Amino acid sequence: MLIAFNKPFNVLCQFTDRSVPPRPTLAGYDLPPHVYAAGRLDHDSEGLLLLTDDGGLAHRLTDPRHKADKTYWVQVEGEPDEEALQQLRRGVMLKDGPTLPAGVDRLAAAPALWPRDPPVRFRKTVPDAWLAITLREGRNRQVRRMTAAVGLPTLRLVRVSMGPHALGDLQPGQWRTLG
Repeated sequence: MLIAFNKPFNVLCQFTDRSVPPRPTLAGYDLPPHVYAAGRLDHDSEGLLLLTDDGGLAHRLTDPRHKADKTYWVQVEGEPDEEALQQLRRGVMLKDGPTLPAGVDRLAAAPALWPRDPPVRFRKTVPDAWLAITLREGRNRQVRRMTAAVGLPTLRLVRVSMGPHALGDLQPGQWRTLG
């Protein structure tokens, strides 16, 4: 079984949380039993999370050797110039080593997304922009660290596809079974 789930902002990619007080988890979304996340999204990231009950499939979806592209729409603070975009495309140096080259395009307009709760803080004097970033690796908080490395802090991060699987029109908290 393979499920596409639109993970809401500030929800953990696990079914339990031992924090006090506990944080929202996947357990609150009436998902089928015995599935688990194939990969992760940080609690402050949103969008496509694949869940499965098949360990081999989970491995194929997440292992970088299988080259499953992951595409994110990223709202960044600042106005990206061509040099910053080229740095992201070539790969940037992070504390844990260089990233692989990434696909990076500036979106002409903000994508049509659901409102986030709480909303991203709006600042009249600071411009923002939206990028589409495609990775073939998945380090901890990688997109956020990459954009910060080129002077463009991430404000909002939404994964829209993983391999051949796309978020489509799923709203936060909704899921569907995939082929």
